Amino acid sequence: MSELVEKIKELKAKKNAVILAHCYQNAEIDEVADYVGDSLYLSRRANETNADIIVFAGVYFMAQTAKLLSPDKKVLLPRLESGCRMADMIDLEQVREFKSIHPNIPAVCYINSTAEVKSECDMCCTSSNAVKIVESMGEKEVLFLPDTYLGKWVEKQLGNVKVITYPGFCPTHLVIKPEDVIAAREKYPDAKILAHPECHQEVSKLADYVGSTAEIMKYAIESKDKTFVIATEKGVVDRLVRDYPDKKFILIKNNVICPNMKWHTLQDIYNSLEQEQHEITVEAEIAEKAANCINKMLEVSQKVLQP
Repeated sequence: MSELVEKIKELKAKKNAVILAHCYQNAEIDEVADYVGDSLYLSRRANETNADIIVFAGVYFMAQTAKLLSPDKKVLLPRLESGCRMADMIDLEQVREFKSIHPNIPAVCYINSTAEVKSECDMCCTSSNAVKIVESMGEKEVLFLPDTYLGKWVEKQLGNVKVITYPGFCPTHLVIKPEDVIAAREKYPDAKILAHPECHQEVSKLADYVGSTAEIMKYAIESKDKTFVIATEKGVVDRLVRDYPDKKFILIKNNVICPNMKWHTLQDIYNSLEQEQHEITVEAEIAEKAANCINKMLEVSQKVLQP
């Protein structure tokens, strides 16, 4: 164990802190993280923790979500510049305009959005539960923002709901092209190709399996197959390669990397926790509405999990 890792663990114990890390982070972060997972998993952990301080190794909207779910706790983001390019594609005025163009239709926002955007929406979702969330609303039409590709994937899965999408997208996932899937299929004919629903729908059509970060990992771990081409962010492949050496995992192309997710280092986490710097705050009125949007999602997700 490195000296820095030891120092971080000592600080965590001293300050009653918990470190949450998204699986797109640099894999070294796992050495100090209490929980590593996708957005839904980390949202639940933020909601349940008894820690006084939450250090979120992720991007800005994730740390905001943790603050909304734990308003009495101090939430720290090690590097404030760690934003989300998709979340930045829509702001409060734009979501209001989008709703005004399509009046009287409920709005579902992807968790990859700011607290301000969440405050104007009826329900939140993650890529893990988007289909179940939209289905639970019992509507013939819903607005979906900001990710048009996840929204249209949900529409295809349900078949009986019109999903009107805002034209946002994940630049990292859109570097994956249909021709990349075709080339991977030719090069690795025995491999299963696993893709994230943020990918272009033409990529999703060609994949063997489409699912969230956690679902992709679960599929690969539990499958009897031994070779997988992964069409999502590199952090997923790094962890699978590390933890399951008996299987082969191939990143579909080398540039599927979210630069904002890679900002954090162990030194940043230490500095943030030691100085308790880069605290996340949300204005009270916005926070109340946005938390309601997220809590509705968690309630639906919990019901889905129950037998």
